[in-house]
Amino acid sequence: MTLSFIEQSISILERTPAVLDAYLRGLPDVWVRATEGPGTWSPYDVLGHLNHAERTDWMTRLAIMLEFGPERTFDPLDREAQFRQAENKSLAQLLEEFKTLRAENVDRLRQLDLQGAQLELQGSHPALGRVTIRQLLATWTAHDLDHIVQISRTMAKRYRQDVGPWVEYLSVMK
Repeated sequence: MTLSFIEQSISILERTPAVLDAYLRGLPDVWVRATEGPGTWSPYDVLGHLNHAERTDWMTRLAIMLEFGPERTFDPLDREAQFRQAENKSLAQLLEEFKTLRAENVDRLRQLDLQGAQLELQGSHPALGRVTIRQLLATWTAHDLDHIVQISRTMAKRYRQDVGPWVEYLSVMK
């Protein structure tokens, strides 16, 4: 059986909370608060960003596309909202919040039962111009994978000096 484009995306989207939970829950702060330097995000920050995007980006933009098409431009995403919204929350709280928000959004996506031609409906991104529902859903999926890579890279780089000469064999360190 061939999965639809939507189900292919959902197969990643619905797993991301469990992946991050297994990866991060219970780790010492030295791992989850590590960054790659000034102006970069820790795994904790990434999780806050993912929560913000679940609230204001993917399904919000999809709803705008379905109701208004390209006539209404999306609101810009506040890429630093997590620094205000996640303040004073524990990692466990952020993980639970992400799990809940994502489950609700995946359920809403499934309920829409989008079919073939609907994936080509357009919306208007404030910086990119015309985009399709297919592109939005593909980006949502790739966004998850991108941030999983970012979290792994950030954590690995904590040991950049400690791996010594093996740094040459570890692409994550570059």
